[in-house]
Amino acid sequence: MDELESAGIGAAAISYDSPAVLQDFAERRGIGFPLLSDEESEVITRYGILNTVAEEALGAGEENPDLVADVARYVSVFGAGQLFVGTPYPGTFVVDGDGRVTSRYFEEFYRERNTTTNVLLKEGIGVSPIEAIEGSSPQLDFTAWPSNTLVGMGTRFSIVIEVRPGENMHVYAPGAEGNGYRVIGLELAPSEMYRLEPVEYPDSEIYYFAPLDEYVPVFQEPFTILQEVVMAATPETEAALAEMETITLSGFLYYQACDDAICYLPQSVPISFVLDTEGPDRLRALQ
Repeated sequence: MDELESAGIGAAAISYDSPAVLQDFAERRGIGFPLLSDEESEVITRYGILNTVAEEALGAGEENPDLVADVARYVSVFGAGQLFVGTPYPGTFVVDGDGRVTSRYFEEFYRERNTTTNVLLKEGIGVSPIEAIEGSSPQLDFTAWPSNTLVGMGTRFSIVIEVRPGENMHVYAPGAEGNGYRVIGLELAPSEMYRLEPVEYPDSEIYYFAPLDEYVPVFQEPFTILQEVVMAATPETEAALAEMETITLSGFLYYQACDDAICYLPQSVPISFVLDTEGPDRLRALQ
């Protein structure tokens, strides 16, 4: 929170839970930002994110196979119940100082949740690296780090790669593969425990490579790429995570760089992170 406040950013969460439930949750989880109670779901409704699927499933539609599938996707894999009536679709709004919504992040599956750090990265707001890996070569230096070191079922986080090309160097960007070059990217080993979203790149620039009389997209200034990772949120994953204390993500950073005269061979650098894991907090359902 100190880093958020120093950047002029505040955080608050709103829920249909009672103040007592939210206070208990905040104390158990060590949450220091405001948790706002909207027991009648009035604000949730005004923001257009009231989840009506649970209430629909409690009526005649509970035998509708399409509605049953919607319940599993948007409400609970354990089925609908009165407890879920009034809940919002989970997500995050970014609001400016005048109260205007500037961005929103919502999921297609209720068990998947963006972390705060992941949202900040997508907003282009700098955050301090944690558990960083440093690498260096004659062509570039890089720092790689996970946005979060604690993940659980459905956590949406990112592996961050900050790249600093060497003097007079350019690193090939998406689109350069059409000219036969290796585009910089992170390739993590596949796993049933998570899925990988497409790598997010900043805007590149077009470079004229005189020796070959060609124009190619490159990065010449320091840049950052994000490899978003989404932890699986199936019952099987939940059972597996219950037996784990950590999960390892391993892979390679691939890139190719050139200067004004020489084009160097593609390079690969091994990268690995060990992240702590946690299970879901279901104490709310018992109250």
